[in-house]
Amino acid sequence: MHILLIEDDALVGAGIRSALETVGYTVDWATSGEEARLALSAVASDIAILDLGLPDMDGVALLRDWRKRGVALPVLVLTARDGLADRVTGLQAGADDYLLKPFDLDELIARVQALLRRAGGHAGPIVEHGPITLDPTTQTVYCEEREVELTRREYALLSKLLHARRSILTAEQLKDALYGIEAEVESNAINVHIYHLRQKLGAGLVRTVRGLGYRLGNASDIGKRSRP
Repeated sequence: MHILLIEDDALVGAGIRSALETVGYTVDWATSGEEARLALSAVASDIAILDLGLPDMDGVALLRDWRKRGVALPVLVLTARDGLADRVTGLQAGADDYLLKPFDLDELIARVQALLRRAGGHAGPIVEHGPITLDPTTQTVYCEEREVELTRREYALLSKLLHARRSILTAEQLKDALYGIEAEVESNAINVHIYHLRQKLGAGLVRTVRGLGYRLGNASDIGKRSRP
């Protein structure tokens, strides 16, 4: 899953990015409102973490502009503004959640996971699709009650597909979700990860939509592993 972090404080931003990457998320970090606008146009993020105190514009103004233009990704607002009126303003501008500084990184991760579940239509942390069960709190994956070991990239790819449900994802969207905007990635990297997922979780897990990209396969098609 891809997270766009907008935070101008180097120490805070580095801590957040490190914590999120440790639990398997891909993070692109912008330090100004203008960088955030460019990043948002370049990659399909799954969630944004937005600090309101940006050096070139007010974060509330940036959020209002996003919502006015129809940008619907979940936004978790970070701020040191602890007044009730400030919180109400942020929520009315389109924030999905609000976290006051200073905060605990474990709480930040829990709120990010909750927003992603809500956006994906999942009430609880466990995501299920046919015989596959993904637990984001422990980063474990089971297929037919058998634990399956996945690499960090394979786990991120599976999570992206499960949260997208039946939506078609382009190869570029998957690349950004797994590696970020600026990473140099071999042209066949996504195909390799998809091949390994199919080997481990079944050939029907990922469906190729010719000329468009990939989508999650039908639940009934998943289970039997492909043979090498």
